[in-house]
Amino acid sequence: MLMDGQAIQVKALDEGIYGVIFDAKSDAVNTLGSATLAELEQAIEIVSKQSDLGGVVFASGKESFIVGADITEFNAMFDHDEETIVTHLMGLQKLINRIEDLPAPTVSAINGLALGGGFELALATDYRVMSEQAKVGLPEVKLGIYPGWGGTVRLPRLIGIDNANEWICTGAEKRAKAALKDQAVDAVVKHELVLEAAIDLVRQCMQGRFDYQARRDEKNSPVKLNTVEQMMAFESAKGVIGAKAGPHYPAPMQVLKTVQKGCTLTRDKALEVEAKGFAKLARNEVTRSLVGLFLKDQHVKKVSKKYESQAEPVRQAAVLGAGIMGGGVAYQSASKGTPILMKDIRTDALQLGLDEANKLLAGQLKRGRIDAAKMAQTLNRIVPTLSYGDFEQVDLVVEAVVENEQVKKSVLADVEAHLAEDAIITSNTSTISITALAEALKRPENFCGMHFFNPVHKMPLVEVIRGEKTSEAAIAKTVAYAKAMGKTPIVVNDCPGFLVNRILFPYFGGFAALIADGADFRKVDKVMERFGWPMGPAYLLDVVGVDTAHHADRVMAAGFPNRMEHEGENVIDRMFQLGRFGQKNSEGFYRYETDRKGKPKKLDDPKVDELLAGVLGDAADIADEEIIARMMIPLCIETARCLEEGIVDSAAEADMGLIYGIGFPPFRGGALHYLDQMGLAAFCELAQNYSHLGPLYQPTEKMLAMAAAGQTYFGGEK
Repeated sequence: MLMDGQAIQVKALDEGIYGVIFDAKSDAVNTLGSATLAELEQAIEIVSKQSDLGGVVFASGKESFIVGADITEFNAMFDHDEETIVTHLMGLQKLINRIEDLPAPTVSAINGLALGGGFELALATDYRVMSEQAKVGLPEVKLGIYPGWGGTVRLPRLIGIDNANEWICTGAEKRAKAALKDQAVDAVVKHELVLEAAIDLVRQCMQGRFDYQARRDEKNSPVKLNTVEQMMAFESAKGVIGAKAGPHYPAPMQVLKTVQKGCTLTRDKALEVEAKGFAKLARNEVTRSLVGLFLKDQHVKKVSKKYESQAEPVRQAAVLGAGIMGGGVAYQSASKGTPILMKDIRTDALQLGLDEANKLLAGQLKRGRIDAAKMAQTLNRIVPTLSYGDFEQVDLVVEAVVENEQVKKSVLADVEAHLAEDAIITSNTSTISITALAEALKRPENFCGMHFFNPVHKMPLVEVIRGEKTSEAAIAKTVAYAKAMGKTPIVVNDCPGFLVNRILFPYFGGFAALIADGADFRKVDKVMERFGWPMGPAYLLDVVGVDTAHHADRVMAAGFPNRMEHEGENVIDRMFQLGRFGQKNSEGFYRYETDRKGKPKKLDDPKVDELLAGVLGDAADIADEEIIARMMIPLCIETARCLEEGIVDSAAEADMGLIYGIGFPPFRGGALHYLDQMGLAAFCELAQNYSHLGPLYQPTEKMLAMAAAGQTYFGGEK
């Protein structure tokens, strides 16, 4: 052993062949943080001084290769000015260059995930051998940046400009077959043979069978395309990438500029272009938001992992109610490997649930994501039943019957009598108090909420709701099951609307007030979509279902009458009375027709303005800025209230709940990050301009105190 560091070992692997082995002693995965990079410099120094050096293999002692840079260090680096960031980055680029310039052939043995900086390091070696189970990629655009350690320079020279643009601008993780096809790796082998194959490849280079120096010359030289070919490659990419990225995410378009400029230069000049472009993005607010989201997501996963460690996995689940929701829950559970009973009182309802699961699986089959055997296997994990006959084997039940308190209480009491004493019961309610529902149970400690969002298979969030008598064991088991279903669970405390709906309805309240003041709902939708929401409030109400929203609105008004009750009829009331429920009956704020793919297509319905007479105020051209303020202020204040009242444990979980639950614009980082970005003092001043609209627009005392003290939700001062 020539070196035994905290993250890297250097040792002889064969005669003249040395291994630089990444194996972090204090982490489950390898990342390239500052301490590891310092060790990498030492390791390169050591191998380069070996008198018998014939070749170097870069490998991993973990299940993954290197998952990327240490993102926890990003914000501290990005706080510096552009010049400092460029200097720092070029120092790191020189370190990676030392790998490429070693006086002997180099091979990366990619045994698992090689992402971001980890894959950039692999690109600096002469060759790459990849496990058939591994994935590689450059996902930096998802953090608002792009590869900064040579990825924009080396990848185009290895796989061509078109492929490189697609790899970097989408940030996709590529499986071994795709990576080999594009020539990003040189060989794919069985998992257990990766290191052996890498050593063999080095040996063949030492014997002169492969010209590794020619590979280096290629990576050090400009891309071999003439001016016309370059122009065609980049102009076509700009249209496609620009349309996909949209106006709020600058990184993909900056990638194209950087690659285009760098491809005409030698390696070192191109790396300088990369560093300067990276520094511009690093200082962008979008980058700070997206890096913040990554760190918040890690926090949410850490909380979930803690709960998971306290619970045995759910081996047999059950869902009560076999409608679209119940069918979705059954599909999700079965597709992720947990068998589930699906109970209803009607045979036709059971068929509806099975049809929903079948439809979703057929879609997976058509897209090539599963084969017929996997589809059959998944369907076999869903057992429809009209009785409680097999329920004594069930570990956890999801109740998903109609959203009616008395019906739910009756069903919950029935199922409890057929379960083992330690079985957990959950309710997929969006509005009804978990504490109130628990009154029907003999073992309320084994009961909690498990609120899925529709459609179940697409929406990542599950709210796990703690009632007054819910035990931590029930929470832990439910979190573990949500995770096993491939969902992101966030634990919240009981209150009307829980976390997400409680925050969403003040936003709808802002919308209703704008309509009452004469705003055109179509304009409000367009403004909020430009702001970054996936759909405007009117369109969202149509998708959620106006009848569902009307019911939830009544629950919110009863729970928080001082700020969520409204006088007289509002626009949601009117649409409900008209029976225009949205997509579910093809008429809402818009009308809907089924397109070729069987999906509802939104169309304008001119008669809606007439139907809104009396709740739609005299037509008024309200400025975009005012629309945004009147929509966002209530939402942000309610988020702050939920944190203050302990409905959610942390600012990170509050923000992630909104991102995952209602599509809060990711590039804005969540409601509390949005407040930090604006500055609480500036926000409170803005809210003051609308305080006449009522309590929804009045910041809490704590918000005002934080604003006065210059405090933020995510640490530091503003």
